[in-house]
Amino acid sequence: MTGPGQSAPAQAGRAAAEYRIEDLAHASGATVRTIRAYQDRGLLPTPERRGRANVYRDSHLARLRQIADLLDRGYTLASIKELLDAWDAGRGLGGVLGLVAEVHGPWTDERAGRITRAELNARFGDSPDEEAVAEAVDLGVLERVPGRDDEFLVPSPQELAVAVELHAAGVPLSAISVHLRELRGQVEEIAVRFLEFTDEYVFARYLDHHPPTDADAAEAAAMVRRLRPLAQQTVEAELARAMRTFATLHLRHRLSTHTLPDSPASTPRTAQVALPRETINRVRRLVGTENVSAFIAAASEREAQSRTMDSLVSSSCEPGQLDQTS
Repeated sequence: MTGPGQSAPAQAGRAAAEYRIEDLAHASGATVRTIRAYQDRGLLPTPERRGRANVYRDSHLARLRQIADLLDRGYTLASIKELLDAWDAGRGLGGVLGLVAEVHGPWTDERAGRITRAELNARFGDSPDEEAVAEAVDLGVLERVPGRDDEFLVPSPQELAVAVELHAAGVPLSAISVHLRELRGQVEEIAVRFLEFTDEYVFARYLDHHPPTDADAAEAAAMVRRLRPLAQQTVEAELARAMRTFATLHLRHRLSTHTLPDSPASTPRTAQVALPRETINRVRRLVGTENVSAFIAAASEREAQSRTMDSLVSSSCEPGQLDQTS
C-alpha cells in the first residue's frame, strides 16, 4: 500500500501498485466521495479489505479513468454501468469505446484557431463590445482561454469569417447572433432526422442488442467513418439547390416591388394582401422566415400562370373544334 509519504505516481514502476482511497482520488482526479458513490452503484469493483483499510489497485484507477472519459462524452452513469457490466461479463468493451471515440471525434476537417481581442476588434472594425463578445461566447463561436482575458479559442474559423463578412456588408452583430441561433436550431433538426434515418436502416442491425458485442461495435464504428461525410455533402447539395431556386425568386420579387421606367407612376407594382396567420406560419416552417415573401409571390405567380394556361386552352377548344381536329 502506498505509504503516507508516497504518492501514487511513485508506484508506477511496480507490477501491482496499491492505493489508499485518498491516493486513488489523487491519481484519478476524482474525489473520495465520488469513488465511494461509484462503489455503491456498482461502477467500481469492491476493493480488497486488509485489516481496517481498503486496498485499491491499478484496475480501479483504470476503471475510474474509463468512467471519466465516458462521462465527458455525455454518457449517463446508468448507461456506463451497462457497458462496464458487459465488460466484466467478458463481452468486451474495446469495440464500444472505439465506437464512442469515432462518434465523439471531429465531424469536419476544419481546425480550431485562436484570436486575440485586438485581432477581433480589427476584424470587426473596433465594434464588438463586451455584450457582443459575451453573446459570441454563449453561442460557442468563441471560447475563453483560462488565464488569458485577451485571447479566445475559435472552434470554427469559417463560422467566424462568415460573421466578419456579414458585418462588413452592414448586418448588425445582434442580427447575426439571432440568425445563428435560428439557423442552429434548424440544422440540429436536420442532424436529428439524418441520425434517425441512418439508425433505422443502417445501425439497428449492429446496436439493437445492448450493449453490442465487440465485433458489432467495431463494424458500427467503421460505418460511422464511411457515412460521416454524407451528412455534410447532402446538406451542401440541397442548400445549393435551394439557394439557387429561392435566390432567383427573391430577386424577382425584390425587382417587382419597383415601378418599371415606362409604367405610369400612379400604377403601383405591388399591393398589400392579408393572409391568415396559420398560412403564414405553415409557409415559414416550410421555407424559413426570410423566404416567406418570395415563396408567396412565387406561388401566386405560378397559380396565375396556371389559370392563364387553363383559360387559353379553354378558349381554344370552342364547341365543335375538338371534332374538327379529331
